[in-house]
Formats: sequence, C-alpha cells, structure tokens
Amino acid sequence: MAYDSPMGSRKGQARAKKSAQFCADSGISAGRLDNLFAAEGRRASDAFNERQRQACLAKNRYDTREDAEEAARTCTTSGRRKLSVYRCDYCDGWHLTSHPWD
Repeated sequence: MAYDSPMGSRKGQARAKKSAQFCADSGISAGRLDNLFAAEGRRASDAFNERQRQACLAKNRYDTREDAEEAARTCTTSGRRKLSVYRCDYCDGWHLTSHPWD
C-alpha cells in the first residue's frame, strides 16, 4: 500500500515532476523558470539601489569625514540630538545620521 505524505515527497524525481507540471500549467519552459528567478533577483537589486540613490540625494553630502563631523558638532551645539557620520557607498561622500554607529 502506497502512502502519500501530506507534506509531499522529498525525492528528486517527485520534485522534478512537480516542477515540470508547474511549468506546463504556467506555460513556461523549464529553462525559463531559472531565468524568471534570476530576473526577480535583478529587479530586487535594482529596487534596492534606487532606494539607496534616492536616500543619498535627499541628504547633505560632505566631501571629507572632518567636514561631516564638524557639521554634526554644529547641529549638536544648536540643540539637535547627537548625530553620527558615515561613508556613503553610493556617492563615496559622507552623510549625517541619527543612527548610533558607535
């Protein structure tokens, strides 16, 4: 008597059969399924890079760490909370943040 687990089979042949059935039902060739996942990975990466670019453009950019630290000290003496500086991976400049890096 064969028993079908409600969790499905973990055997490679069963997975391959389910994958082939999914592709057939979706109208996708098996090779294109890998391309679909790769395209989604690129889309997610592009979206992250765009958010990073937008965040960078919205902030003041300082050419040197010293300039950014001076601006942070000025903000602190004028009543703002303590700010930290960080190097931006997007523009290679320096920005201020309220996030404590120390």
